Amino acid sequence: MIKESPSASIAAEDGLIAKAVLMPGDPLRAKYVAEHYLENPVCFNTVRNMLGYTGTYKGKKISVMGHGMGVPSVGIYSYELYQFFGVDTIIRIGSAGGIGDNVKVRDVVIALGASTNSHFADQYRFPGQLCATADYGLLKDAVAAAEKLGVRADVGQVFTADQFYNDNAEAGEMYRKFGILALEMEAAGLYWIAQRLGKRALAILTISDHIFTGESLSARERQDSFHEMMKIALDTAWNAVES
Repeated sequence: MIKESPSASIAAEDGLIAKAVLMPGDPLRAKYVAEHYLENPVCFNTVRNMLGYTGTYKGKKISVMGHGMGVPSVGIYSYELYQFFGVDTIIRIGSAGGIGDNVKVRDVVIALGASTNSHFADQYRFPGQLCATADYGLLKDAVAAAEKLGVRADVGQVFTADQFYNDNAEAGEMYRKFGILALEMEAAGLYWIAQRLGKRALAILTISDHIFTGESLSARERQDSFHEMMKIALDTAWNAVES
């Protein structure tokens, strides 16, 4: 039967979505992941073309679903997966713009925390500034997976921006002064949702271009780098799912 929820964002058969979900921004990338990395994938959501699939990886059930662009979009889909469909773990997988001096194109960045200019957390009326942080267990497993695969992975803070086109030309330099490794658009929202609901979240990102050096990856290079990120994310999700 189709699981009913207060929203029309996800329409999935009861029990089909796995406890651990990988989430790229692009729903077509979710389709690619399902077809190339999961065994026997089954599509569980087509609402608004935000495609979601469940299959197996090394014998364990894992799902992958798009989350769209920006904090409001990832906020909707992650909240519903956690709250209405029994998901325990969400791992964001995506690209990011490099900022840090030591971050190179093709590097994998594992986001320990996410600074942001989003006001998404205002809804919680938290008496202070609520820090958006990853689940330590997931982060530790991701670092171990990267080391086992021989993949360079930088661990640190990213910046989640509400703007893709920023009219403030000095913003990037300020981010760099504070040790920000990369710029993206969703991690802080995902982390806040997970913290509020007592769930687990992590963002694993591939540096596709660098804001200061002007370097960028070709289509082929992005595909190869994406594969490294995917292996780290899949192994991390595999560890998060009970046998």
